[in-house]
Amino acid sequence: MSDDSSAANAARAFDGDTPKLVLGVVVSPQLAPSVRQEIVDGIPDLLNSRIPGVDWQVIIVEDRLVDPPVDQLELLEAARDRMLDEDWDLAVVLTDVLLKHHKKTVLTQVSPVHGVGVVSVPALGAVRVREKVRGSTVKVIGALLGYNPDEPDSQVDLTRSAQQRSADLADRMEENAAQFTARVIGGNLHLLLGLIRANRPWMLAVTLSRALTAAAATAVIALVTSDLWLLATAYGTFRLTTLGLLAVGTVSMTLVVGAGLWERPRRRPERQQVILFNLATTTTVVLGMLTFYAALFILSLLAALLLVDAEVFAGVVNSRVGMLEYVKLALLTTALATVGGALGAGLEDDAVVRAAAFTRRET
Repeated sequence: MSDDSSAANAARAFDGDTPKLVLGVVVSPQLAPSVRQEIVDGIPDLLNSRIPGVDWQVIIVEDRLVDPPVDQLELLEAARDRMLDEDWDLAVVLTDVLLKHHKKTVLTQVSPVHGVGVVSVPALGAVRVREKVRGSTVKVIGALLGYNPDEPDSQVDLTRSAQQRSADLADRMEENAAQFTARVIGGNLHLLLGLIRANRPWMLAVTLSRALTAAAATAVIALVTSDLWLLATAYGTFRLTTLGLLAVGTVSMTLVVGAGLWERPRRRPERQQVILFNLATTTTVVLGMLTFYAALFILSLLAALLLVDAEVFAGVVNSRVGMLEYVKLALLTTALATVGGALGAGLEDDAVVRAAAFTRRET
């Protein structure tokens, strides 16, 4: 075990009620020595003053992690690997690489579910660099913990999240995967809910433009198909609900499997963190697709009311039609369009899907 890992374990061994977190700060060797020294001297005190109620153990190492050209997602994933190897609770990368997203300069990017963040030092400008680096680093750490000093309950949430991040469940050899997963959920429920909220699942579908385009095109084509009108009026609520759930499940599986969002632990000590990551990521994707489904249903219903004439609709199905029939038509259309969205999701670049699923940035 490395000296850094030993220090991390020693920090956890401290007795008391205050949660203990081990923070790894990975500094690029290409940064100016004065900046690195200022970080070493200033960050621990800033953390204690701006993110109180946590016993911080700060470990600072020099490592570029990956060679340029590189993007922020690669840095996040490399930092995640280093954090797991060293048994840290959180990790922040201070890089000398100027990062871009859609031609905009990226200042910071965080992945709360991974517990890692990136600060692009060149993007902070040439004035008061050391002060900005320290401030940005502390801001990233607050974002990873879901801590906002302006919110009344934020300190309580911070304490709970810190306690659960620092607590390692005993890995009992006699337990199977399902039993261990159940204990991870039970012991980290507050943290898990916080990770899902930080992932902003409602924003996932918006980011996947190709999936949305494919779904919208499928919805328009389906609505003008008279055979679909017959099926919609013939189907009951249970069948339509089942079709909707299957459609959401299909898209979610396409995203999780296709983009490689499901992780496998490389060694047993990583199991707890990897299980939390998989649970948070999968739940984020499912909730994102449910949000997508709800929005698409509203659009399909409006389109059905606008495009499908009531008299023509009634003539095709040979019965009177009302709002219920339009709702059933919109539900069936949404299910088919969501499957079309799965095809569009398969066209998305894997890096785009991963970034949409568990990262957010500041430009």
